[in-house]
Amino acid sequence: MKNKIAKIVTTLAVVIGVGFSGLGTVEAGEDNYTYTYDFWGDVQESPDCYSVAKVFTYKDLGLTSNIKNAESLYVYGDKVYLCDTGNNRIVVLQRTGTDDLSVVQEIKEIKGSDINALSAPADIAITEDGDMFIADRGNSRIVRVDKDLNYKMQFDKPNDLALGADLVFNPDKLVVDTAGRVYCSAAGINKGLLKYEADGTFSGFIGAPKVPYDFTDYIWKKFASQEQRAKMASFVPIEYDNVYMDYEGFIYAVSGGMEEEDLRGGTVDAVRKLNMLGNDILVRNGAYYDGDFPVYGDLYWGGSGGVTGPSYFKDVTVLDNDIYVCLDQNRGRLFGYDDQGRMVFAFGGNGNMEGYFRKPVSIEHMDRDLLVLDQLDCSLTMFIPTEYGSLIYRAMDQFDVGEYDAAQASWEQVKALNGNYALAYIGIGRSLLRKGEYKESMPYFESKYDDENYSRAFQQYRKQWIREHIITIVVIVLALFLVPMAISRVYQVKEEIDNADIFKLRR
Repeated sequence: MKNKIAKIVTTLAVVIGVGFSGLGTVEAGEDNYTYTYDFWGDVQESPDCYSVAKVFTYKDLGLTSNIKNAESLYVYGDKVYLCDTGNNRIVVLQRTGTDDLSVVQEIKEIKGSDINALSAPADIAITEDGDMFIADRGNSRIVRVDKDLNYKMQFDKPNDLALGADLVFNPDKLVVDTAGRVYCSAAGINKGLLKYEADGTFSGFIGAPKVPYDFTDYIWKKFASQEQRAKMASFVPIEYDNVYMDYEGFIYAVSGGMEEEDLRGGTVDAVRKLNMLGNDILVRNGAYYDGDFPVYGDLYWGGSGGVTGPSYFKDVTVLDNDIYVCLDQNRGRLFGYDDQGRMVFAFGGNGNMEGYFRKPVSIEHMDRDLLVLDQLDCSLTMFIPTEYGSLIYRAMDQFDVGEYDAAQASWEQVKALNGNYALAYIGIGRSLLRKGEYKESMPYFESKYDDENYSRAFQQYRKQWIREHIITIVVIVLALFLVPMAISRVYQVKEEIDNADIFKLRR
C-alpha cells in the first residue's frame, strides 16, 4: 500500500513540476555543477564525479592554426583523432600524461585516389588492423585507407530508389564493426543508418527512428482533401545526430531537436541501442514510475540563462563498464546512465569557465577519462574521475566480477560522501542480496523505493525463512490437525463410557 501511494505522489509531483518548468522554477543544475534526481524527481546536489584536468586550445596542442568548425573526436589506443572539419584536416593527438596531449600528425591528403585532398572530414573510425574509414563529406564519400594513408576503397551514395536522384550524399557520422561493415548517418536521410558490407555493397537501412505523429492529425488526413494534406506536416522519422559502437558491437545512436510532447509521451527516443538487426534493445525504466525517469537528460525544461526546451543529445560514448555518457548541446551538460537506464551523474553547463561549454559537439573517452570538443570555443576539455567518481566505478566493477563484500564496502564509502545518492543504497542492497543476506538487503531497497529488488529479496527471504523453520511449521500444521482430532476422540470415548454406565444402571 505504501509503495502504491508513493507512486501516485511521485506522478503528481513530476506532473506539477513539468507544468511549472516553463516558468523556470525548477531548473536542474541552476546552482550546482553536479547533480542527480531523487525518487520524487527533485534535484539532489552531488559531489563532483569528474574534474577538469585541462582545457586545450590549438596553441596548447601545438597547432600553428586554430581549429575551425571541428565536428568529431575518435579515440584509438593512446591517440585522439580530431576532425577539424573547417580546415579540411584530421589532427592526430597523442596522450603522454594525465593532462598532456600533443600533435603527432595532420592528415590532409590520402594517396592513390582520384581525389586525394580531404574536404570537410566529419568523422573517422579505425579498425583493429589500423585501416581508417573517413566520412569525407565534402567529397561525398566514405573513404577507406590503410595506416599509411594508401587508398583502398570508397563507399558512395547508394543506388536506392528511396533516395532522390538530386540528393547530395553527405556522410556525417559512422561506425565500423569487426567484419568491416560500415554504418553511417547522412544529412537529409532519415530512414535510419546506411549499412554497407565490407566489399562496399549497400545492403539497406537499419534502426529507423520511431515516427512521431499526432493521432488527431492522422484521422484528419484520412478525410482531408489532397490540397489540405499537402499543407499538413508529414510524419517523418528523425535523423540521427551521432552514433557510437561499444566494445560488444552494439550501436548507440542519439537524436536531438525533437518536439517536447513527443519526448514526454515516449513516441520518440533520445537514445537508442541497436543490435545488428537494427532493433532497439536499450533498457529503459520508463516514464515517471518508481523514481526511474526517461533517458533524455534534464527532466525540467525551464528557461535558466535564457535556455529553454529539452536536452539536445548531440553525441554519446560508452565506457567499458556499460556506462554511457550523453552530451547535451542545449545546456552544455554530460549525462551518465548505467545499463538499466538509471542516471549515474549529470554535470556541466553553458559558459566560458573550465568545465562549461559554448557549443559542445562531440564526446569520447580514454579508459574512464572523458574528452569533450567545443566547436564554438575551439577547445578540447579533458575530464578525469574524482575520488567520488572513482569509488562509484570501483563499486560497479567489483560487483560485476562477483566481489560483493568489496562492492558493499565501496558503496558504503560512496554513501558516506553523498547520503542522498540512491544508487549507493541500491548497490549495497544488491551486494547483500547476492550474498544471500536477503533480510538485511530489504531496508536498503525500501529506503529508495526499489520495488523490483525489494520483491526479489522478499521472495528469497521468504523461501529462506521457510527452509529454516520447516520442522516448526510441520509440527504446528500437524498440531492444528491432530489436536482437534484427539480432543474429538476423547469426547467420543467419554461419551461412550457415559452411555455404557447409564445402560448398566438401568439394568
